[in-house]
Amino acid sequence: MSRGCFDSRNMDPRILLQASLTLLIFVASSHGQHLKSGPRLKMDQALLTFHNQLTEEVQLFYTSDYCYKCVYQRLATVRPDNNNASVVISTRFTLTLQVESWTRNATLCRWSQAYGEGGHYSVWIQMSEAASEPSCTHSVDKRPNNTYLPILVSALLLAVIALLYFVAPSVYRRRCTSNFIETICCQGSQYSVDDEGEPAGEATTKAKPTRLRSLDTFRGFALTVMVFVNYGGGGYWFFQHAPWNGLTVADLVMPWFVFIIGTSVVLAFRSMQRRGVSRLQLLRKTTWRTVVLMMLGFCFLNYSPRDGPYFLGPERNPTEIGRRFTSHPRGFISSFSHLTRLGLVQLSGVETQYHWWNPVQDVVLYWPQWLIIILLETLWLCITFIMPVPNCPTGYLGAGGIGDNGLYPNCTGGAAGYIDRLMFGDNMYRYPTCKMMYHTTQPFDPEGVLGTINSIVMGFLGMQAGKIILSYKELNVHILGRFLAWAVVLGISAAILSKCTRDGGFIPVNKNLWSLSYVTCMGCFSFLLLGAMYFVTDVKGWWGGQPFIYPGMNSIFVYVGHSLLGFYFPFSWEMHFQQSHWEWLLQSLWGTALWVFIAYLLYRKKFFLKI
Repeated sequence: MSRGCFDSRNMDPRILLQASLTLLIFVASSHGQHLKSGPRLKMDQALLTFHNQLTEEVQLFYTSDYCYKCVYQRLATVRPDNNNASVVISTRFTLTLQVESWTRNATLCRWSQAYGEGGHYSVWIQMSEAASEPSCTHSVDKRPNNTYLPILVSALLLAVIALLYFVAPSVYRRRCTSNFIETICCQGSQYSVDDEGEPAGEATTKAKPTRLRSLDTFRGFALTVMVFVNYGGGGYWFFQHAPWNGLTVADLVMPWFVFIIGTSVVLAFRSMQRRGVSRLQLLRKTTWRTVVLMMLGFCFLNYSPRDGPYFLGPERNPTEIGRRFTSHPRGFISSFSHLTRLGLVQLSGVETQYHWWNPVQDVVLYWPQWLIIILLETLWLCITFIMPVPNCPTGYLGAGGIGDNGLYPNCTGGAAGYIDRLMFGDNMYRYPTCKMMYHTTQPFDPEGVLGTINSIVMGFLGMQAGKIILSYKELNVHILGRFLAWAVVLGISAAILSKCTRDGGFIPVNKNLWSLSYVTCMGCFSFLLLGAMYFVTDVKGWWGGQPFIYPGMNSIFVYVGHSLLGFYFPFSWEMHFQQSHWEWLLQSLWGTALWVFIAYLLYRKKFFLKI
């Protein structure tokens, strides 16, 4: 065969698949953009050209409206007499720009605008004919891309798949059980037969399964979203962690995971007590689980095979790995599960006799544990707002850097960051979410020591949900009512603490600090989600929890697996079209769907990785 011939039989199938995916992305997203003249812009970027028609030099400054009280940063300098300067700007958030003249010592113009991805814009700085003062005129040289089109297409495709999944079996069953066939088959019979070949009257006497599908569904939903955001969430900023204060989708999943595992621990302890497991055996099991998960955290969860056979750089050391793993939901809940035995009342000791406190028995019966949580939260508040931090204001909760008018550049995280730096020195995580926007220089770990206290409180709220299920067993109205009441109380608390603002509250909602308002806000969401899933799956039986129930029942396998292999083929590939979100979103959805499918296959084989 000559060199010019193509033989697909000799091609690596991985290359063929990657070529097919590349062609698909090219057709969907390029729109001929890469063939046009001009600079090649990446995702979340736009080109801004300033035309200076004045006789004096001007300086351009900018700041992001998401950055709280941030100092303006220099963008460009444009020489006089019809000169221009082009800069690439970020389109993630609204920008405030201003044009200054050092000759006049004045700000010529200032404006705020959200620029579109891939757009080309021009700003003409010239003298106004009417007022004889400098003015800035804007024009669009090239229209931006529709950033949300990939999400819309993906949502429609997922909706069609879900519709087919639920409608197709219903249509098939209706076709197979038409009135004519039902009359022929059931003529003369006095009772129907279920799928197992048993009379329906006898089948209905079987005990209902005690495992709550809503717990596995909620856990699987949180894990699925976690895998999706770990793959980059299509490159969208709202699928990634917030720069500092505020909430994004990525900020929701970890507290959900902690919450639902807290609920599962209470129910698991109750089940083991029913089987006659002693306290000593529970202690041994809890200790063994903690040790195993700590080893997993050291060996797997904070290690990528891409780093080589043994990698412990400045952001990964044994202390750091162990500390980060303590806030991992399963590692944390294993250590915290000892608190479930500190109460004076047994988990199985639900009173049947009526007392005045029966309506709130899920709180009264566990008052010793509530006392511990109150003491822990008091400790967090005292350390956060009373502990002195050198060269920083007491009670500081900001990001530092250029935030807060640049007054506290080395105070990132306040007391939380200071404690971590005291304990671990420079061997800390150096790329926090605030680094790019706030230009911070201090290392900061969003899973630090002080934040672990509030992560325990989040787990305790999940355990409170489990106690509600036990205290009001088979009283679904009471369970859903208690879930709603807790959601309302926690939601109001979060609103008061944050003043319903992102940055201006007493305690802003902040995942980096695991602030109190963040815990109460996420507790509100968790009770609402668990209540909704409990009603739909366990009470009404309208939904079996698919597909989230599959990764929910194999959460350790999916989490460890995607951490180890998630960035290798076929779960991901090297992207070639970075001008838009199409390829990145496809890769994120593909990798997530593949892990859900693997969990489904394991579910069919009845393989569940447990520790």
